[in-house]
Amino acid sequence: MTPDTQTETLLSSSPTAGAAHFDDDDYPAFTMGRAAEMLGTTPGFLRSLDEAKLITPQRSEGGHRRYSRYQLRIAARARELVDQGTALEAACRIIILEDQLAEALRINQERNDQT
Repeated sequence: MTPDTQTETLLSSSPTAGAAHFDDDDYPAFTMGRAAEMLGTTPGFLRSLDEAKLITPQRSEGGHRRYSRYQLRIAARARELVDQGTALEAACRIIILEDQLAEALRINQERNDQT
């Protein structure tokens, strides 16, 4: 099934089922080629992020990698750091730490809001 027919199937089966994915940051909507094009990078760079376990794209029925908007934001941050001269392994660690910090701050804010 191609991305176009998959989208058509989702939309034709239920008008609201396909539309529900439009705002879902975790929905794997982008092929590797499209993701690489959007980020201005190569498919090899995206594969290296998968190998480094920074992002793990979902797989289509045919085994092709599919990326979500959330994963593309992470990949864009990795590309930014690598373009600044940071080694890929170090860039991955920085992004993981940034993500953990953001989550901790969010949790603290929620706790403060409850009191």
